[in-house]
Amino acid sequence: MKKFISLVVVCVVAAAGSSRALAADVTPATPPATPEKKADAKKPAKSPSVPYKGEIKAADNLAKTFTIGERVFGVTSTTKIEKAGQPAVFADLKVGEKVTGSYKKTADGKLEAASVYIGGKTAEPKPKAPTKPAKDNPKP
Repeated sequence: MKKFISLVVVCVVAAAGSSRALAADVTPATPPATPEKKADAKKPAKSPSVPYKGEIKAADNLAKTFTIGERVFGVTSTTKIEKAGQPAVFADLKVGEKVTGSYKKTADGKLEAASVYIGGKTAEPKPKAPTKPAKDNPKP
């Protein structure tokens, strides 16, 4: 019985090896068509936004940069700046204020702020879910 099982295993391995060799020798008459992606070629790859939060240590109005810890963030014309839920400008950034937002790393390695929320992003308060009344199940 052991010889029979060994023989079957050897045959299966040999058949698998030969079919792979035959498949490697066969080449298609025409190469498969590859679809062209013209739309993707026009758009630059977007870098993901990374969140940040902290206290402003320095703000440079001329260079349009602010510093949180060791990181320096640049502000551009596309940066969204808000204070208390209202649009704000770079001059509203003050040393010592807490800010949150997101940034993207540019090709040259600089940090470009995508959004700046002075005092943190104001979120609408979520309604509290009704609590279930406690059951009277005194433990014995």
